[in-house]
Amino acid sequence: MTTRRALLALPLLATPTILRAQGTDWRGSFRELRLGISSAENERDAIARQQPFAEYMRRKLGVPLRVFRATDYAGVVEALRSDQIEFARIGPANYALAHRVMGNRVAPFAKDIGDDGRTGYDSVVFVKADTPYRSLQDLRGKSFAFADPNSTSGFAFPSYFLRRAGFDPASHFSRTGFSGSHEQSVIAVLNGTYDAGATFWNSPTRGNIQRMEEKGMIPSGSTRIIWTSPEIPNSPWVLRTALPESLRRDWIAAVMALPTEDPDAFKVAASDARGIAPARHEDYLDVIAVVEENQARRRQRS
Repeated sequence: MTTRRALLALPLLATPTILRAQGTDWRGSFRELRLGISSAENERDAIARQQPFAEYMRRKLGVPLRVFRATDYAGVVEALRSDQIEFARIGPANYALAHRVMGNRVAPFAKDIGDDGRTGYDSVVFVKADTPYRSLQDLRGKSFAFADPNSTSGFAFPSYFLRRAGFDPASHFSRTGFSGSHEQSVIAVLNGTYDAGATFWNSPTRGNIQRMEEKGMIPSGSTRIIWTSPEIPNSPWVLRTALPESLRRDWIAAVMALPTEDPDAFKVAASDARGIAPARHEDYLDVIAVVEENQARRRQRS
């Protein structure tokens, strides 16, 4: 599979020898299903994390599932737009991009419930723990790392809400840049490439920094949070609305049943979330407004 951005795939799971009789209408046209993900993790860990979910969906729906990770956030949107994948798990700002280029041809249907019971998360500004920076004011004239132009917590929300707080990134920092991923932002701050950065924070026990500590990628306690954004709605599960109704119905039912029918697969795929809640386009209207304002400002500068 190819798009304008490379996608990395899970190995194709073996096709079951006997397909379920129910729903053979869509199975006759779809010998496999394809899921795209935009992940904060490195390629190896992001792909491996989805393997139990892929196996669950194969058992549940009776056809193989291939999971693709784009090399950047916009790659998943391009794959959806060009009908190269049927489903995706993407960030809220990435959904805003998908809706802008696809309109009603893409729709959200679910979002995770965090371990703290919230259906939202935060963007945080972090610094290296042994630096003197304690506030956004302390970062005047310092360097700042964003994650990706289509990341909600890694760019859209911090750039918008820092401006509203009187700290326009274009003038407050000596320089800004895109690290390429949330993990790379943390690493860049810890190695001194940037003085501060933005990443996502779900709860005191879940988030990018905590996960990197658990994996041994960074020392525990090596960062300090100095700013937290307003709440962001959790990342949506989305699908192409042109898919057969029976396929959409079966996929949604299988996803919503995942936390109870295969809690281990859900725990791995969703990084210890508590459950899954329904999602609607209206849940992301504020994110869409933030993304549109950011884009308008960037166009004015170009």
